[in-house]
Amino acid sequence: MADPTGFPLKDNATHDATEHYERYSAPLMAPFVTAVVDATDLFPGAHVLDLACGTGFVARAAAAQVGPTGHVAGADFLEAMLTTAARHAPRMYPDIEFTQAPAHKLPYPDDSFDAVICQQGVQFFPDLDAALTEAARVTRPGGRFTATTWAPPVDRSPYIAAHHKAVTEHGTPEAKARFAISHSCPADRITAALTTAGFHDITTREVTFAIAFPDIADFVTGHLAAVPWGQSIEEAGGRAGFTEAARTIREALAPYTAPDGSATLPFTSTLATATRPTTR
Repeated sequence: MADPTGFPLKDNATHDATEHYERYSAPLMAPFVTAVVDATDLFPGAHVLDLACGTGFVARAAAAQVGPTGHVAGADFLEAMLTTAARHAPRMYPDIEFTQAPAHKLPYPDDSFDAVICQQGVQFFPDLDAALTEAARVTRPGGRFTATTWAPPVDRSPYIAAHHKAVTEHGTPEAKARFAISHSCPADRITAALTTAGFHDITTREVTFAIAFPDIADFVTGHLAAVPWGQSIEEAGGRAGFTEAARTIREALAPYTAPDGSATLPFTSTLATATRPTTR
């Protein structure tokens, strides 16, 4: 999430940096965006909040489902992410409203949304209980909350394990901390926070997708530059340090890489769903 922890980019992120994030995160996010939106069971005319919206992956998918009679809002901590999100918003459904706000202090009235969706954001909230309590406040009675978060441990995905190796060998303490945060919300943690927030009918399950990369070497370089631990490595070690880290990832993925440079790799997320009680 774009919050004070610095993910997916730092507070001084530029529009160019967020466009880079939009480009290189899209292949990883796409199947999980579909999964989390499908699990939300949206309907035409629904009001939806994309919490920690980033560049708007979920907002765009939700807009296509709720249609022109619905309303989609996106909240994120970083202004630059919201600028990029607005630039990529579909013109057929102009009613997507992007607002700069932290997850624990949302600028919406009580009971504003039929659904709140958070794709790969909950692990970055400095106070998860406060953020989900706020999500519950803005969700209408009987409304849905859904979220995804990378499922630990990191060695479940060769790609994420390769990043972990690079961070371990080339990263500063800041880079290691940023990477750790990205994989810090197992199912029991989000279940506990949803319970504290007052949600019920809480479920968690794992979803796994095999994601194809036509040119894994190109993707590794681009994606490493788009994530906070890669930025920390480059800030500390310069371009040479960044290049070494990218090389470490590519070498770790060599057993999974086809002769033409393509690779298909598994990724697993925890998918959580919950319902706001009809009475507080």
